[in-house]
Amino acid sequence: MTIRVLLADDQRLVRAGFRGLLDAADDIEVVAEAADGAQAVVMARELRPDVVLMDIRMPGMDGLEATRLVTAMGTRVVVLTTFDLDEYVFEALRAGAGGFLTKDVEPEDLRQAVRVVAGGEALLAPRITARLITEFVRRDARRRADPERLARLTEREREVMAQVARGLSNEEIARELYMSPATARTHVSRAMIKLDARDRAQLVVIAYETGLV
Repeated sequence: MTIRVLLADDQRLVRAGFRGLLDAADDIEVVAEAADGAQAVVMARELRPDVVLMDIRMPGMDGLEATRLVTAMGTRVVVLTTFDLDEYVFEALRAGAGGFLTKDVEPEDLRQAVRVVAGGEALLAPRITARLITEFVRRDARRRADPERLARLTEREREVMAQVARGLSNEEIARELYMSPATARTHVSRAMIKLDARDRAQLVVIAYETGLV
């Protein structure tokens, strides 16, 4: 099944470069390009792509606001930026992004990121570490979520959620906690439902906000 992608970046050459990299994959198709956040929102509403590759810094409506609006439609977003600052990482995840990559990402890593996020997984670039997110949450303590939210989860669901926050896939969680991938997937799904998280990336945010990790 072909993954339909919308590119959103204010630089035409950047869009052309990413289009070339993505169209080279048999299972990915770039269906449209947007030059700013507002245009990206309109195109996402009309075309319903599987994934939007969203630049953060764009004129008018920026990528973070556009991400909030696009993810509210149920479309997954991978945020792309030149800047790997911790504020951008966390705000992108808070806005609903399923992935965060810097623009110097390797071609195959970019294509794999699209596949991972399209499949419902959360993804962070290797150099975007948990330490950065933890530090931002510490400084942003006034907006932290209530740790009591985790009381809705079983002990096993909390264990699985902690592994999700580490960036592990269902298969990796299964190996780490000695369970089947199907069981890991079930625990992740139940945690998302109980915490009203739209996807795994939102579980990562909640895990850090509540101090689970």
